[in-house]
This record gives sequence, structure tokens and C-alpha cells, in this order.
Amino acid sequence: MARIPLLEKDQADPIMQELYERTEKGGFPVLNLFKAVAHSPKMGRDFLRLGTAILTKGDLDPILRELAILRIGYVNKAHYEFTQHVRIGKKVGVSDEQIQAVKDWKNAAIFTEEEKAVLDYTDDVNLNIRASEEKFQKIKDLFGDRVAVELTLTIAYYGAVSRILESLAIELEPGVARED
Repeated sequence: MARIPLLEKDQADPIMQELYERTEKGGFPVLNLFKAVAHSPKMGRDFLRLGTAILTKGDLDPILRELAILRIGYVNKAHYEFTQHVRIGKKVGVSDEQIQAVKDWKNAAIFTEEEKAVLDYTDDVNLNIRASEEKFQKIKDLFGDRVAVELTLTIAYYGAVSRILESLAIELEPGVARED
């Protein structure tokens, strides 16, 4: 059970009500993560805007992005995050085999050299905060400065999302089956 009440639209500040409405008009459900951060409407709105930008406005290949996010969710034991991004990953082309292999990617033959570099960098940033020069340089050499920054932003953001979800004990929405 969540450690705080999840705010429904009629309970939320008008700032968040507007975000809920835009989300629903776009054909998406209002996630429990949104309902939790709604307690801090201005920060919650802007926090979620960054997440939307990461998912929709970057040059980072969506498959690479989702592999990184899935890895973060798995390593951080953030089942909500992992489960939500299984669905998103599949939509952008991540295979079922890749989703399962992300858990032990170092021993999986399924990933390309670029995917392995992203997963390695993801682990380094997620676990050590400051990536090694070698791993950062590999990402920069493979993808350039823009994507290196976008990947780093993605890892940092979803690391924060994991911590929020787990610290507030946010559960999956009703009817959503947990992916492990």
C-alpha cells in the first residue's frame, strides 16, 4: 500500500488536474506515479514534464532508451518502473527476449555492441553515480555529445523515479500484472 494517498483528479490541485486531463485526452491512463507526485503540484508537474521530454523529444534511440530504463528498474528493484517500461519497450521494438536478458545482460548474446555499451554505462551511472572515463568515452564515441547527455539524463531521471516509487511504496494500477 502506498505510504501517501494517491490523489484522484478531483482531489488534486488545478495544476495537476490539467495534467491529468491532458494525459486522459491523449488516450493514456493517469498513472499512480502521477497521483503520488500530485501532492507537490508545481514540482510534480515539472518532474513529469521532464519524463515526457525524455520519452518523446530526444535523439536517443527508443530501444536503447528503454533498455536503459528496464535495466534501472530491475537493478533498483523498482517493479512498478520495470513493469511499466516492459509495455513501452515492446511498443518501440524491444523484444521479449531482450526484456528478460536485460536482467543478466553481461551473459546474454542477444545484444549488439551499442546495446551492451548502453547497458554497461547505465549500470555504471546508476550504481556509481559518476561513470568511468572509459565507459563515458565509449558512449560519446558511439553516439556523440547530444545522445551521451540524453542517455545520462535518462539514467538519472529513471534512477530518481525508482527511488520515488520505492520510497513512497507506489503500487501498480489495478489490473496491471507485475512483470519480473
